[in-house]
Amino acid sequence: MSKGGTGPSTRRVLAASLIGTAIEFYDFYVYATAASLVFGELFFPSAVKETQQLAAFATLGVAFVARPLGSIFFGHFGDRVGRKSTLVASLLTMGISTTLVAVLPTYATAGWTAALLLCVLRFGQGFGLGGEWGGAALLAVEHAPPGWRARFGMFPQLGAPVGFLAANGFFLILGLILTPQEFRDWGWRIPFAASALLVGVGLWIRLKLAETPQFAAALAEAEPPKVPLATLIARDSKPLIGGTLGAIACFVLYYLATAFALGYGVKTLGFTMQQMLSVQLGAILLMGVGIILAAWAADRHWDERRVLIGGSVAAILLGFLVQPLMGSGSLALMFLFLCVALFVMGFTYGPLGGWLPSLYPPLVRYTGVSMAFNLAGILGGGLTPFAAQAMASMGGLSLVGLYCSGMAAISVVALLALGARR
Repeated sequence: MSKGGTGPSTRRVLAASLIGTAIEFYDFYVYATAASLVFGELFFPSAVKETQQLAAFATLGVAFVARPLGSIFFGHFGDRVGRKSTLVASLLTMGISTTLVAVLPTYATAGWTAALLLCVLRFGQGFGLGGEWGGAALLAVEHAPPGWRARFGMFPQLGAPVGFLAANGFFLILGLILTPQEFRDWGWRIPFAASALLVGVGLWIRLKLAETPQFAAALAEAEPPKVPLATLIARDSKPLIGGTLGAIACFVLYYLATAFALGYGVKTLGFTMQQMLSVQLGAILLMGVGIILAAWAADRHWDERRVLIGGSVAAILLGFLVQPLMGSGSLALMFLFLCVALFVMGFTYGPLGGWLPSLYPPLVRYTGVSMAFNLAGILGGGLTPFAAQAMASMGGLSLVGLYCSGMAAISVVALLALGARR
């Protein structure tokens, strides 16, 4: 491997960690976007529109319940069998679940059965993603040369903005070429069907990979634990709790600036779908910039934990901008808020790829990283769109801002309490 770790095999590994997570997050964001725009009226009985929107956001939470279960399942095999084969299985699980959403009946034709099937497939999405991110992070980090841990770990993180651009860009194009009625009737199904093609690309890339050198070396020295989760809880419960709470801020920021902002902007403020998708697509580029700058700072100047603390403190301050910017009714100020929120989110998200693996030994690392990341997803992401929608309906956006600040403060406390990585 070259000094910077840029040999052909390393580039292949980094490309696989980026492209694989981009596909997985595309699947996840396609659902979140559709839930913000049309799932409420398509899959739930018509009554009060806000109630329909709450029900649609509640289905987002189904995946976050499934994610830790997926992390236990895929983490078990990732720590006992290997990273490569487990990543292939998680990609298939996610992709099949997403593709099948394209052929679901709606409430008008199947009643509550349609909503149930939607929740089942959303569960499958979450179950697959539960094993995806941790494996992709380890694939990158366990190939990293000294001094490059955070920068290698940022590649699966960059899959998030890439997947978002693909998903929301797809919806934006559909919104431009279809009438609102056509989009509602059948157009929303196309991005879900396209997932099948993307999964084929991801499988082709991942099947060419070899096992990570750190995991292979750990297997040569000792037998893997029979139940990695039990070993993790017995020996590494403090890093599991600290890692979970330390990652909450990034999920809160992301789901406020994407799922909640999209639904609120279209349904409450009256912006068009195209307007909101356009400003979100522009703002998501700042998230990519934040991820890259955070990883560079973590490797060259500080470390992942200190950068995460700085990002979480910024998220606390950001909470006080929710009402004046998002609630202004101005699309320009909405765009400004989204840019700042997603840039800050890059600093709370980018270093996670290097930080979380550093908390656990190799033979329980897949389970530990996946569990912490996905439990944080429940606490910070799964509840946020639903909670923010309810708070906005009851007391306005000021409550939403306080929610953002409070959750980010939890991350700061956890990061300070956990201390430096091993």
